[in-house]
Parts: sequence; C-alpha cells; structure tokens
Amino acid sequence: MASDSAALEHRQLFIGGVLTDPATDEVIEVVSPHSEQVIGRVPHASYPDVDRAVAAARAAFPGWAARPPEERIEIVTRIKDGLAARYEEIGRLISAQNGSPCSWSLLAQALGAVMVWDGALRVAREQCYEERRTGALGPLLVRREPVGVVAAVVPWNVPQFAAAAKLAPALLAGCPVVLKPAPETPLDAYLLAEIAAGAGLPEGVLSVLPGGSQTGEYLVGHPGVDKVSFTGSVAAGKRVMAVAARELTRVTLELGGKSAAVILPDADPDTAVAGVVPAAWMNNGQACVAQTRILVPRTRYTDYAERFAAAADAMPVGDPLDPVTRIGPLVSRRQREKVLEYIALGQREGAKVLAGGECPAGPGWYVAPTLLGEAANTMRVAREEIFGPVVCLIPYEDEEDAVRLADDSEYGLSGSVWTADMERGVAFARRIRTGTYCVNTFSLDVLGPFGGFKSSGIGREFGPEGFAEYLEHKMIHLPTGA
Repeated sequence: MASDSAALEHRQLFIGGVLTDPATDEVIEVVSPHSEQVIGRVPHASYPDVDRAVAAARAAFPGWAARPPEERIEIVTRIKDGLAARYEEIGRLISAQNGSPCSWSLLAQALGAVMVWDGALRVAREQCYEERRTGALGPLLVRREPVGVVAAVVPWNVPQFAAAAKLAPALLAGCPVVLKPAPETPLDAYLLAEIAAGAGLPEGVLSVLPGGSQTGEYLVGHPGVDKVSFTGSVAAGKRVMAVAARELTRVTLELGGKSAAVILPDADPDTAVAGVVPAAWMNNGQACVAQTRILVPRTRYTDYAERFAAAADAMPVGDPLDPVTRIGPLVSRRQREKVLEYIALGQREGAKVLAGGECPAGPGWYVAPTLLGEAANTMRVAREEIFGPVVCLIPYEDEEDAVRLADDSEYGLSGSVWTADMERGVAFARRIRTGTYCVNTFSLDVLGPFGGFKSSGIGREFGPEGFAEYLEHKMIHLPTGA
C-alpha cells in the first residue's frame, strides 16, 4: 500500500450483505497521510445506494428482531472472533489510512474494537427483554424491543472502535444497521463486512456505504431509519440532530472534547507525567477524549513545563507503520493546515511554544508534538478542539481554581485528576461535569456508560446504558388477577 500501483481496489458496495454494483461511477481515493500516495479506491455511495440499503434493512428487520437473543449472540460472537483473528491486519490498515501509530492501532483501534464487541456480548447475555411489574392499577408486562433500522455514522480517527460501539449493541438488540464510514478510512469497513458475512449475518442486516457528508445527511434524514448513532464534531452533530428531527428519528451523539488532566500539588511528578503524556498525545492528538489541557499548580509550573516539554520532544515522529513511532501524520493536508493555524493563533494569544510547533521535513502531513505553555483557559487554543498533537499547559492557583478551570468548557467528555490521595481524587472527580473521569489513571471501560455532558453529546455508548439506546420500552396492561 505504499504506492498507487499497490492500491486496494473495491469496485462494489456491501448492501444488505451482498457485494453490489454502485449506482454511479463516483470513486473515493484513499490517500496515505505518510506517503501522500493513493493506497485504495472504493465506490462513493449515492442516494440510490442509500435507498437500497435502507430498504434491505427494513425488509430484514422483522426476521432479525424475532430471532431468539441466543441466536443473535452466537452470530455476533463469530463476528467478534473473526475480528480478533485478523486484528493485526485491521490495525495496520487503519494506520495506513489515518496515520495512527501502529503500536497504538493494534491495541486501541483493533483489539480495542474487539473489546467493545466482547463487552456488548456480556451485556446482551444479561439483558432482560420482558419483566412483570405490579402497577398502580394492576399487573403490567414491560417489554424492551429493538428500536428498528439504525444509521451508524463513524469518524476517521477510530473507525473500527466507533463502528463496534454502534454495531455490536444494535445487532445484539435486533436492529439492522447501515454503516457509513468516513471517506478517509473506508478500507477497514470492507474487512468488517467480509467478516460479518462470513459469520452468517443474515441478508439485509448490515450494509456499508462509504461516502461524504452529503451521503451521511441523506442517510440520517431517511424516513426508513429509526435511530441514528453518530460520532464526530459538535458542528456535524448539531446538523445530524437537525436533519434527524424532521422524521423525529432518535439520535445518540458522541461529539467533541477539550478534556483537562488536573495534577494536584500532592501528586508524584514522575507518575503524573508518565500517565498524562500518552493520554494527551494519543492517536496523534486526534482523539475526542485526549487530555489536551494540562492543569498544574502555579507553584510547580516551571518544573512541570520542563518535564512535559522533554516528554514531547522525546516522542519519535515518523512512519505510522514503524513500531517505534509514537506520533504519526495527521489524517489529511487540510487537518495539518488547521492544526498549524491553531499553533500560530496560540502564539498570537500569548502562549509560548515549549516543544514542537513545526512540521518535520519530508513528505507526509506531520506536525511535531507541541506543548503550548503559559496558556490561559480563555484562549481559543484552550477552548476549541484542535484535533492534533497540540496540548495546552495551564497554571492554577489552588484546588478551587483547578475545579473552576477544568469545568470552564463547553465540552464535558473526559478528564482526569492525579493525586497522592485517592479519596481526594474521587471527591475532585465528583465535582467535574463530564461523562467520563479517571483518578490516577486513564482508560475507557467498555462495560460502563461512555458519553458527554454539555456539547460533548447526547446519550451513552457501552455497558447496559449504551445497549438500552437500541431498545424501545412497551407497557402491556393486564387485568387484575392475571
């Protein structure tokens, strides 16, 4: 996949479980962010393709929903096992498409997606679909039924992980899915489709439609779609919600973040820096949960500035397929230009470049891991999601000030606190309005609810709460004495 001559070619779309000729000859070219060469081509799904995929899903819905949960679990288990068997292939393919360092892709992109499928299976095995209750007026049956046809729109930064977060609970709940991968990263979705078909997923239950924003908008606004699950930017999420509202289509939105890692005065500096660095610059900074604001005590600012700058300078930058690499290229030239504009903006606002700030020589859309010091929480670089390897170091006065700064954001997706006192850390975490928080660690557990407060989204993924997003509740009244 290093050159145009070695490009992966997919000439058909996966519609309803069958490879099908597209309605038009429009093609998406997938470009390596490292070599800037074409590494793949896929059809660009058009409106008629969406219509066919939704129609196939609607036709498949009654049969798939009626299957015993044990049968759905059996099929989805085979999908999970198929993904696990090919995780290295999947991880390297994602790295080739979006520049994720392969050391991170193998764990977070590929095996992380397998963990999501496995977590959904664990929830599905414990799911109760019908229960009897004593109501105020008599006995009741409360049923949980699949919501219907799901449109799953996933981003380019974690394509398999995000797809798993939507497909696994949807399929297990009894919902057919139309998956729209981002145009930057459609190749791994074909692998997923191949594995799903091989696992015995019935015809119509899954379609994969690569396409841009117009295809996505047509899909989420389609009258045949019952539920939209979207991961992306806040601006795109607002548009998805507006379009889906035309049909009163239910939505789950996992959107952006500008999360703060707060280092309290009693924290061990070596432990805190070692824990925050991978969480701040993960996936080349192209992660919604990345800890892109680091809050440190003003009295320790110089020490932490030196430590984080040294850590940023020490991260190897290079070919994402090289196991040594820790920072790969950004996904596109446009994204690199946006990140460089933010670095320049930060300097105009008064921040100082303590590490990075430049583009390494040679081809590829690289930006060195960058630390902006002397940053204030009022600066745009500290308030807006940059989605690149740029981190702000912000001093605070005392713990009350740290709480105020951490919470002073339109986002509320993630965050962490680092302290020698676990109870103090938990008390701090309870005060921050954010959907996921970590004390002296950074992780994302697939059995707990993941999602955002404020502009970071609506609804939850993972765990029983995420599974419930794909179920409707029905109340059946029974006569007294029944």
